Amino acid sequence: MSPPREADPFTALALPAQPGLGDDDVRAAWRRVAAATHPDRADGGDPARFAAAAAAYTALRTRSGRSEALADLARPAGRPHPAPRRWRRAGGPARLPAHTGPAGLLARVRRGRPLLLALRLAVAAAVSATAIAVAGRAPATPSLIAGVLTWLILTAHHDLAPPS
Repeated sequence: MSPPREADPFTALALPAQPGLGDDDVRAAWRRVAAATHPDRADGGDPARFAAAAAAYTALRTRSGRSEALADLARPAGRPHPAPRRWRRAGGPARLPAHTGPAGLLARVRRGRPLLLALRLAVAAAVSATAIAVAGRAPATPSLIAGVLTWLILTAHHDLAPPS
């Protein structure tokens, strides 16, 4: 049993379903729809359409999200989402795609947003150093550093280019 197919996010934001859309195009469409449908408007807005547009913006705000949405639209209804190629076995051992490993990671950093990634790393290092300086060898220090590293891992992927 597969989950229900969600509405077309491109339609919810009145955007053409094409691969050439940029982040600014999606952001402008979201702001236009949000301004017209927000529930805090004097006329009450349209909460259902606002919620659909918010979900669509969440799905389309990144290049990889737009690619996944386009792939979902191209897939016939009722067919399950295929597993990524690196998880499938084709008679032999599973092989990781070429974009993995240190060379692939460096390529993703170069094609992504390296300055923002460097800023995130600097913030993580500064917060960790501050935790060590303030708390010393207290039991909370490793927890604070683990929290900072978790934040870094969960947010740094936004600054990497999608795998090719």
